[in-house]
Amino acid sequence: MRHPRLHVDEPLRRGLARRDQHPRPGCAGEGREDQTLRESGIPPGAEGGFVHPVDLRALGVQGLHLGIGLFGLDLRIDTDPIDYVTATLICLLVGGLVGAAQGYWIAYFKIPSFIVTLAGMLVFRGLTLAVLNGASVGPFPDFFQLLSKGFIPNFAGPWTALLIGAVLWLILLAVSWRRLIVQRQHNVTTESLGVFATRNGIIGFVLLAFAYQMSSYRGLPNVLIIMFVLIMLYRFVTNQTTIGRRIYALGGNAKAAKLSGIKTERLTFLTFVNMGVLAGLAGMIFAARLNTATPKGGLGFELDVIAACFIGGASAAGGVGKVTGVVVGAFIIGVMNNGMSILGIGIDYQQVIKGLVLLGAVCLDVYNKNKAA
Repeated sequence: MRHPRLHVDEPLRRGLARRDQHPRPGCAGEGREDQTLRESGIPPGAEGGFVHPVDLRALGVQGLHLGIGLFGLDLRIDTDPIDYVTATLICLLVGGLVGAAQGYWIAYFKIPSFIVTLAGMLVFRGLTLAVLNGASVGPFPDFFQLLSKGFIPNFAGPWTALLIGAVLWLILLAVSWRRLIVQRQHNVTTESLGVFATRNGIIGFVLLAFAYQMSSYRGLPNVLIIMFVLIMLYRFVTNQTTIGRRIYALGGNAKAAKLSGIKTERLTFLTFVNMGVLAGLAGMIFAARLNTATPKGGLGFELDVIAACFIGGASAAGGVGKVTGVVVGAFIIGVMNNGMSILGIGIDYQQVIKGLVLLGAVCLDVYNKNKAA
């Protein structure tokens, strides 16, 4: 029989008595100073730059609060590992339900998505504070931390990462070669074989160099594998499937898409459900990275998500952008954050610099759009 845990604000006497009977390591993080570690990478929610990146920017931050709040709540129940597996599934499910709730208002009641997502961000920040009572909860079990801090097993010794990098490069090379052959069969103007070889050679060199650096440390991290799988999955969906092309059409011109027979309401609804699930996954990865559930986690991340989308080529008008472009934008933002911290630039001027970079990216987007028109 499981014994429920006491809330952090229960009387000290009862808390000590229960602790003696049922020791819990999960509260070691309570009362610690709040951490706000900023990570570069994909927020898996940053891939929403195809419909309206500005509309979806708050969902990633809501996912952080969902993951933090749910895992903090789970710590108050038990420390049995099965509870964390259950909490993982619940986190993804609740993320999808939140995305569905917001997508419903946006798709069927035509409420501006900016208002809905902004309101949701504020609501879930408040709920996270209420669930955790303003306290940080942690640490988490080692197997859950593997989600963000773990590395894949070195089945080939120190050459594991290099071997995986070589296989991935060969797969990318085969896909590019097949695309080139198909385009030439349909008399489509393509790049020359020299340009093709040079481009793929550079990609292979960078990929293998990165894999070599990883193999010299501890191998490929699990979070990198998760990011790669998501990139490949959504790249395939957006480029090779009907629903992906419909999402682009919806983002470019919703009225034209509706007149062409696309069920825009249902597509918008499902897009936000998908974004909610990805946001929940982002929250879990962030909680595993910090090894604690803190209600202040993820504050200000929405600005980095917006900047990553625009720097990566997404348009404020929608209908433009690629998964790989958003990933590049996220890496640029991450390098900027780390670089400014290494240089000792204060947090005040960091905000100024990132704001100017965001403004410049939007101005460039508007300029290119007007030039194309």
